[in-house]
Amino acid sequence: MADRPTIFVLNGPNLNLLGTREPEIYGTDTLDDIAGRLDDQARAAGAVIDFRQSNHEGHLIDWLHEAQADGAKAVLLNAAGFTHTSIAILDAIKAITVPVFEVHLSDPHQREEFRHLSYVSMGAKAVFAGHGAKSYELALDVALQL
Repeated sequence: MADRPTIFVLNGPNLNLLGTREPEIYGTDTLDDIAGRLDDQARAAGAVIDFRQSNHEGHLIDWLHEAQADGAKAVLLNAAGFTHTSIAILDAIKAITVPVFEVHLSDPHQREEFRHLSYVSMGAKAVFAGHGAKSYELALDVALQL
């Protein structure tokens, strides 16, 4: 497995509730459903997914640092609510050379005004939003091409 590129997929707060949390906004796919599809997609391309979720900001920051230390090919990051509040996550993205792709199930710009600001976008290579669970697959397609 060490010879296959690894892509970290990091998920922030409340995403562990996907499938039941506001399905009219986030859909009915669970995080496990998304992880399974990404794993299949990555394997078909000769890569490995390291899929994680935490409700704690510091874990996301530590995992961004770990992606750098482990030589990850890319990071897909759905920072969820931390997208709009965490300068610390922005600083962690800027502190590493691994490309980070911002992912969102919904389109934050079509939602409440406070969701329009994304600190993650300020450091991300690209943003994939508004396509439901497919946002992850689109981001992974681009990351696999690096």
